[in-house]
Amino acid sequence: MNWFKGTGTALATPFNEDYSIDQEHFTVMLEKQKQAKMDACILLGTTGESPCISFKEKEWMIRRAKEVLGGSMPLIVGTGNNNPEVVLENNKQARELGADALLIVNPYYNKSTQDGLVDYYSFIARQTDLHIMLYNVPSRTGMNILPDTMVRIHEQAPNVSSIKEACADISQIGRLMAIKQDSLEVYSGNDDQTLPIMALGGIGVVSVASNVIPDEMKAVTDDLLKGDWVSGRAKFLRLFPFMKDLFIEASPSPLKYALSLRGWSKNIVRRPMIPASKVLEKIIQEDLKGLGIL
Repeated sequence: MNWFKGTGTALATPFNEDYSIDQEHFTVMLEKQKQAKMDACILLGTTGESPCISFKEKEWMIRRAKEVLGGSMPLIVGTGNNNPEVVLENNKQARELGADALLIVNPYYNKSTQDGLVDYYSFIARQTDLHIMLYNVPSRTGMNILPDTMVRIHEQAPNVSSIKEACADISQIGRLMAIKQDSLEVYSGNDDQTLPIMALGGIGVVSVASNVIPDEMKAVTDDLLKGDWVSGRAKFLRLFPFMKDLFIEASPSPLKYALSLRGWSKNIVRRPMIPASKVLEKIIQEDLKGLGIL
């Protein structure tokens, strides 16, 4: 399997003033990731505003990403939904268009139980030969994949081989690390928890910040994977304020503004999102000035 260690970028989706896909800037963003020798690209996740992207738009985006990246890094495609039939349709599209793996968020709104999560993911996993990264983000879904549940899912569906862990509870993640199988990999789902999660045995991060600072984020995980904790920690702490400030308001609105400052995207999000406030804009500007980006 073409998997990764280090930093994978949860790519934002750029839009034009009429809210259509900004194809020019989408290409620019992909090229910036390729130039940084990023470890993976994660398309159509939360950061990519996937609930507001049509099936036809997704097809174009996956095709274009494959074309621009040219196999330089794994392409992981978000296919999650709270309707398993939609997930299966999205999985089929992603596979046919050349995705290397799938990112599937835990089902939201029509919440199940822990046993239901085992059933849900096992059902989906049986119908694809691609590897699946679970995305545990209780703050958005209202449902938490507990460590014992994750272990059970992997036992019943071995191709569910990793988890993007954004529960924000280091104790829970520590429990998962203590009981999980060696064949189950853990990635940080929050930039600001990359260091502690990798210290516990995680192998990387699915990053929002790396949309804007790809070289800097990759340098952090490169150091940590080499075991250079002094250098990695120093680099991580330098980026920490920016990582946190990207989530003062609902993501990806702050990210879109940061990308616009770099000239890599317009500052446009699709409803129900709205642009970042003027107060936050000033904070983001100061962050990037402090990092020497502006």
